Amino acid sequence: MLTNNQDMQNTLTEKLLSFRLFTACRIAILVLIIPIQSIEVMGQEVKLSDGSGYYKTKKYRNFFKEYGHSDKDITYKLDAAFKQLFHGDTAHATAFDAGKNENGPLMYVSDVPHYDIRTEGMSYGMMIAVQMNKKKEFDAIWNYCMTYMYISDKNHPSEGYFSWHLNRKGEALEETPAPDGESYYVMALYFASGRWGNGKGIYDYHAWADKILTAMRHREQKSGSTKFGPRTLSTMVNEEHKIIKFVPDVKSGNFTDASYHLPAFYELWARWGPKEDRAFWAAAADTSRNFFVKATNPATGLAPDQSNFDGTPMARGTRISNFSFDSWRTQSNWAVDWVWWQKDVREQQLSDRILSFFASKGMDTYGDQYKLNGDPITTPAGTRHASGLIATNGASAMAATKPELRKEFIEALWNEPVPHEWVERYYDGLLYMMSMLHVSGNYRIYSPQ
Repeated sequence: MLTNNQDMQNTLTEKLLSFRLFTACRIAILVLIIPIQSIEVMGQEVKLSDGSGYYKTKKYRNFFKEYGHSDKDITYKLDAAFKQLFHGDTAHATAFDAGKNENGPLMYVSDVPHYDIRTEGMSYGMMIAVQMNKKKEFDAIWNYCMTYMYISDKNHPSEGYFSWHLNRKGEALEETPAPDGESYYVMALYFASGRWGNGKGIYDYHAWADKILTAMRHREQKSGSTKFGPRTLSTMVNEEHKIIKFVPDVKSGNFTDASYHLPAFYELWARWGPKEDRAFWAAAADTSRNFFVKATNPATGLAPDQSNFDGTPMARGTRISNFSFDSWRTQSNWAVDWVWWQKDVREQQLSDRILSFFASKGMDTYGDQYKLNGDPITTPAGTRHASGLIATNGASAMAATKPELRKEFIEALWNEPVPHEWVERYYDGLLYMMSMLHVSGNYRIYSPQ
């Protein structure tokens, strides 16, 4: 009996060890399949999954090449677009040299039809420059931003932010910021640090990215005078909802804009940004993915220009926010998040939905402004078949699951000429340039130094 008990005990021990080994192997396999990075923030462990997109694989799809276009032709198109928009003649360009100062050359990107300068375009110009490996243009635009747009006066209500709106003399038309500009500044500066390394002063890209990102979340509330009256400003985010605000103005900023939501960027900030803020940006990425679903129409996939924090369309009196110029960017934002991270399959569903809607309106005839239910807005501006929307729909197609639909919209982007008309070469031109970079696999992640 003693021998039998010992044999039984040995057998049970062997089975237990085998089970533990089997379990450990399964866990190890899961870790290899789904890499998870753990960071400790404010004493709280935050686990970050790297997903299965470009960030994890380091492999960027070139959709144009997959559809038969040569590397030579793709490179030619990108180079020609950059040359036209940044170094073309005054009838075609949107970027212009502006002399130099003690920090070097200056360049601004102009909203040509409005004859002004905006942080939106300046930050887009910087992003395009870093993706195209154009350091000279990047530094010149950034120098202009720091010279004419950045507010360093500690008594000013916008201290630590950028004036979003100037005339072409470099004079402020508004002395408050817009978060879409700051968001792209941060991301472009981190990428510049990764691609070229950091310099000194304003060219210490990493330090300035951290500084701006810290202000976006922690800038204390300040009241004071501007050239355009008193203002009270605080942070660019709503802490309760973990969401980006439309503006940081305390009186008028209690809502958001779906096209400002950049979860692909927030995931990187959760890894690269100031450590005390990483958990917030990780949460903000999840918030934005959920917000895309809440804010878009369930039948058309159209998002409004502005929304309440719960995703309902913003209303001003009897006027409800529609799908309009800001909204064009929203479908590109969720598609970029999908290809970079692949964390939320609902983004694929959203691309299928909105592209099916536009296809139903005619690939060569759909307009650029709609009510969220799909009813057209029949003003001359609303019926334009806009290059910028063709571009962002092409980018949105990167996340589409229907092969024919994806190819149709990406080929439409390929066949679209570089925007050069007076009304199109600024906004449409910059969206075109960024979409061409995305779809060709040339809009890449560069880890900062």
